[in-house]
Amino acid sequence: MSDSNQATFWEHLDELRSTIIHSLVAIMLFAVVAFVLKDQLFGIILAPRSSEFISYQLLGVEPFSLHLMNTGLTEQFMVHMRVAIYAGLLCATPYILYELFCFVAPGLYQNERQAATKIICSAYMMFVIGTLVCYFIVFPLTVRFLGTYQVSEEVENMLTIQSYVDTFISMSLVLGVVFELPVVCAILGSMGLINRQLMSRFRKHAIVAILLIAAIITPTTDAFTLLVVALPIWLLYEMSIFIVRHN
Repeated sequence: MSDSNQATFWEHLDELRSTIIHSLVAIMLFAVVAFVLKDQLFGIILAPRSSEFISYQLLGVEPFSLHLMNTGLTEQFMVHMRVAIYAGLLCATPYILYELFCFVAPGLYQNERQAATKIICSAYMMFVIGTLVCYFIVFPLTVRFLGTYQVSEEVENMLTIQSYVDTFISMSLVLGVVFELPVVCAILGSMGLINRQLMSRFRKHAIVAILLIAAIITPTTDAFTLLVVALPIWLLYEMSIFIVRHN
C-alpha cells in the first residue's frame, strides 16, 4: 500500500471517529435535557396508566388507575437514567443519520445520494410513526389489560416502575421496527427480490402472520384489542404492495 493510500485510509478513519464522537455528544446533550425535564418526561410516559389518558377517553374505557411502586434503592434513579438516554437517542437520531450520511456521501453517485436520503428520511419517519402508534394505541391497551388483570380478587397487582418502563421501551422499539416494513419492501422491490404479484399472492399468509405478531405484541384475550393492533400492521402491508408496484 502506498503512502497516499495509507493517508487516505487514516483520513477516513479520522472522519469516522469524528462522526462517532459527534453522535455520542448529541445523544448525551439530548439525554441531559431529558434528564433535567424529569417531570415533563415522566408525565408523558406515565399518562397511559390512568383512564384519563386521551386514548381511553376516545374509546370510552371504564375509570381505572394503576399504582406503581419502587422496590429497589437505586431503581428509580436507574429508570430515570435509562428513559433519559432512550429519549436522547430518539431525539438525536436525525443528527446521527445526517452525520453518517455526510460520512458516506462522498463515495456515492448523485442518484445514490438521492436514494439514500429518501430511504433514511422514510425509515426515521416510519419509526417515529410506529412509536406514536405504540404510545397512543398498543401500549395503553396492553397496560389496561395486564395491569388490571387478576386471577382472583384476593391477588392484588403491585406493579413496579421498572416493569412499566421496560415494557414501554421494548414495545416502542418493536413497533418502530415493525413500521419499517414499507421501507424494507421498497428496498427489496428496487433490487428485484420481491414484486407486487408475489406479495399479493401471499396476502392471506401475511394476514395470519400479522395476527400472530399482534397477539405477541398485545397478549390479551380481547378480540377488539387484537384487531386494533393488527389493523395498522395490515395497512402497512397493503402500503408496501402499493410502494413496490410503483417503485
